[in-house]
Amino acid sequence: MVKAHSLLYAIYVCLIVAILCGTLLYFATLYNQLNLYYNLQEELYIQNQSVVNFALGNKTIPVPIEMEEYSNIEGHYETKPHGLLSLILAKSYIANDTVTSVHFVGAHTFDKTAVFLTNLSKPLSYSGKVTLVGNNQLPSPFIEASYLSNNQNKLFLKGKNTVSESQLPTINPTFQKTLHGIKSKKTKLIDLEKVKDSMYYNSFFNETKEIQVKSTLENVIYKGNFILRSEDSIRIKKNAILEDVILMAPKITFEEGFKGTVQAFSSKRIELEKKVILHYPSIICIYNNNAEECEIKIKKECKISGAIVLFGNPKGMIDKNSIEIEEGGLLIGDLYCSGKLMLKSDIYGAVYTNRFFLKTTSSSYDNMIQEIEINALKRPNYFISIPLFDTKKTTYGIIKKVL
Repeated sequence: MVKAHSLLYAIYVCLIVAILCGTLLYFATLYNQLNLYYNLQEELYIQNQSVVNFALGNKTIPVPIEMEEYSNIEGHYETKPHGLLSLILAKSYIANDTVTSVHFVGAHTFDKTAVFLTNLSKPLSYSGKVTLVGNNQLPSPFIEASYLSNNQNKLFLKGKNTVSESQLPTINPTFQKTLHGIKSKKTKLIDLEKVKDSMYYNSFFNETKEIQVKSTLENVIYKGNFILRSEDSIRIKKNAILEDVILMAPKITFEEGFKGTVQAFSSKRIELEKKVILHYPSIICIYNNNAEECEIKIKKECKISGAIVLFGNPKGMIDKNSIEIEEGGLLIGDLYCSGKLMLKSDIYGAVYTNRFFLKTTSSSYDNMIQEIEINALKRPNYFISIPLFDTKKTTYGIIKKVL
């Protein structure tokens, strides 16, 4: 005879076993679903990278949206300019799952030019220790020694020296169009929402937002798809955080100690005070096609990864358009100057200029360089130059992932 409480215990045991079995089945189902989710995400990321590689193979120039298939996953990309750089915007999606990415891209440079000095005036001369590694196009293949100080003259050359032409290589015609035709939506600062109450952010998938800013930028964070514009001048304080934004003003000044990643476009003057660091890929650019003077002035111990460009002036205006770079700094990238250039810092890249000059306490010298290294072979392997020239045959690569 079975007692009643024994039957009750049996029911309890069966109930507990059923709950445990149900729980195990539930967790097994969740595990399978999670595994499927991560496998799908992995496939989406792989497809997204395939779309980016497909875009690079198609020269990344702005084209209609292309489509590709990867199993059941669809992907497409589009390209658009951001200042003087190009962007690839890639999407991979299936049902309600989407993976997106944005990359700055550019052309690999195979140019080994160290110095291109036009044949408009006297031959190049040097003083002190000077290193030129790469091919040089100069008014004369012979570089003369001058004795401006008590330092021993020592010239190290590696590469070919040939006679240059009377004009610089033609700069990429899209530069001027880009500077005058950046599409954007004018937006008031009060209409912008801050991310986490501290940062202004705009995705590159959105329309570029143009903000009219005050003459001083301080204690602010701007990241992404912005144009910060002033009709007069902008002074960027070192406590401002700027990443991948465009600055546009007749006069732009970076305070001593500033660090950021920007494209700065001006028509009159750009100045970097001491120890400014502009990370890769940054661009300092002046376009000037009128009779007014313009200048890029870079003070001691500044480091720039990207490019410095001054262009637009005719040959008769060389003396009114200048770049001055003081000692102790470094440019990784290319420098293009259709005016005159005073160079006292090293460059790991190429220099194109109509004229060098050197100022001392007592005098000024034309086509003189002193105590510098210009080395086209010291560009890092990852470095991709901005497209200074319209090169048809080239390969493309990723400069920086921004999303």
